[in-house]
Amino acid sequence: MYSRVTAMLRYFNGAVPFRVVPAFITTAVLLLLLWWPCPPGLDPKAWSLVAIFLTTIVAIILKVMPIGVMALMAIVIVALSQVTSHTSKGAIADALSSFSSPLIWLIVVAILISRGLKKTGLGSRIGLVFIAMLGKRTIGIGYGLAVCELVLAPFTPSNTARGGGIVHPIMKSIANSFDSDPAKGTEGKVGTYLALVNYHANPITSAMFLTATAPNPLVVDFVAKASHQSFHLSWTTWALCMLLPGLVCLLVMPLVIYLLSPPQLKATPDAVRYARGELDRMGQLSPKEKVMLGTFGLLLVLWANLPAMLLGPAWTLDPTVVAFLGLFVLIITGTLDWDDVLSEKSAWDTLIWFGALVMLAEQLNKLGVIGWAALSMKDAIVASGMGWLPTAAVLLLAFVFSHYLFASTTAHISAMLFAFMSVGAQLLPAGYLVPFLLMLTAGSAIMMTLTHYATGTSPIIFGSGYVTLGEWWRVGFVMCVLELVIFAVIGGAWWKLLGYW
Repeated sequence: MYSRVTAMLRYFNGAVPFRVVPAFITTAVLLLLLWWPCPPGLDPKAWSLVAIFLTTIVAIILKVMPIGVMALMAIVIVALSQVTSHTSKGAIADALSSFSSPLIWLIVVAILISRGLKKTGLGSRIGLVFIAMLGKRTIGIGYGLAVCELVLAPFTPSNTARGGGIVHPIMKSIANSFDSDPAKGTEGKVGTYLALVNYHANPITSAMFLTATAPNPLVVDFVAKASHQSFHLSWTTWALCMLLPGLVCLLVMPLVIYLLSPPQLKATPDAVRYARGELDRMGQLSPKEKVMLGTFGLLLVLWANLPAMLLGPAWTLDPTVVAFLGLFVLIITGTLDWDDVLSEKSAWDTLIWFGALVMLAEQLNKLGVIGWAALSMKDAIVASGMGWLPTAAVLLLAFVFSHYLFASTTAHISAMLFAFMSVGAQLLPAGYLVPFLLMLTAGSAIMMTLTHYATGTSPIIFGSGYVTLGEWWRVGFVMCVLELVIFAVIGGAWWKLLGYW
């Protein structure tokens, strides 16, 4: 009897397109959450949406099916359950609402543009130049990518455009030069390490400059309001406050990731000679490489918002508009063709799964889940009677790690940051308010390290296949904690020296 049941389960496991045990666990999680009584102060439909969101995350972590299928599952359940609307038409409109988001299309188009670097050979050329300069050791290339991020950050208001559209294609080209390719199962040679460095440099540089990511001006506004206009973060003040802790994070990050996720190729003594030989063999830039390089330069200038700086705000272009312009230039010049666009599976896969997660996060905020959580936290802190230092730590950690619930830094900051700053302003001594606000400012970027859907850059790099989901979350958690400690200790001492507390 036992053998017959085992045989049936084995047959069933092989016949269905999903992993049976993880599917059962995911279903149990959903049923348990739906059975659990709705917390006081929260609408039952909002609690149902929480259940759907958490179940989707569990399904993705357990790899029940490909991540795009799990995202499609979330869309279907939201539409069928009508937790966001009273009608089926309204529910499906909500479930598909995020697919009109400019951020999501920026990600998709950035992936499509990066295909041009590979097709023209320009990406390989850039990778070989990096290897020729820094290729004696893999960690040296990692530091090269971090420096590239740092140089671009003050002039690139979209961290997605910077990390995913500019640096990531270079990183992929370098990895491919070492024959480190997920399609060949050789991503561990250098690609996994370089992809993680590529990504983790992005949140650090986003924290260092007001102009390094889109929601930072909103942070400035919240800081001024929470401090009753007594503390303003100008561009210079922001850069000065974040300079030392940010540089320390950039200095430490490639080394820590080297220890957490070591590359198989550590020393590459022949790489420099090989790279120089390949560059000689490639010769001068081809016409299509020149077009790609010119498009790359155009994107960088427009993403850096230089026309608006020179000619006035009327010349400001949204980063997604710039990305579409770049893609169109590549297509009409023949650098890319329509088949290239259609065959870039990672772009369309990212559109589905990232769009679904953004939708869930937006609907959680719309149904009041986020506001309810912030208010509950304030009441709990007041009731506990804890001192100001533990209060500050709890507020900071709660804000940062609640980013597991968000697929957009802008959405998270818009929904929660001012509430947490206001609570801190009410509960902390006035003399320590500024360092608390600066820690939340840094945390609003550092929280991007946590997940593969944390910000627009993450799905581009994760979608390239160099890093597994488990590795991404493991390294992300460690780096988040480490960077918070660096900003708290070194940043706190730096801010004391600058006279801010």
